[in-house]
Amino acid sequence: MKVKRIMANTATEDLDRAEAFYGGLLGLERLMDHGWFRTYGSDERMRVQVSFGTEGGSGTPVPDLSIEVDDLEAALVRFEEADIPIEYGPVSEPWGVRRFYVRDPFGKLVNILQHE
Repeated sequence: MKVKRIMANTATEDLDRAEAFYGGLLGLERLMDHGWFRTYGSDERMRVQVSFGTEGGSGTPVPDLSIEVDDLEAALVRFEEADIPIEYGPVSEPWGVRRFYVRDPFGKLVNILQHE
């Protein structure tokens, strides 16, 4: 057996809030829409990964999601313009990433990062 994909699922009563955050701010495409369940993504190829930690690094809480972007500064501007509070960072970490934390509309802690 081989794992082909891992998907994060979040319960919500308001799918439009997911659209605004993950589609609007992060630019993910709506890949599937059943009316009651929507999936967002991109055509970017990536490895299958699942992570576990006792902390998020630098004494931060473990984020619920980590989203790697190609331009962290552009992402930061989008979140600031949307008045989404930055909970940590932006900071360059000793393990080679620059990142910041925000909360999505559902309270999930999201680590937005770019490898340096």
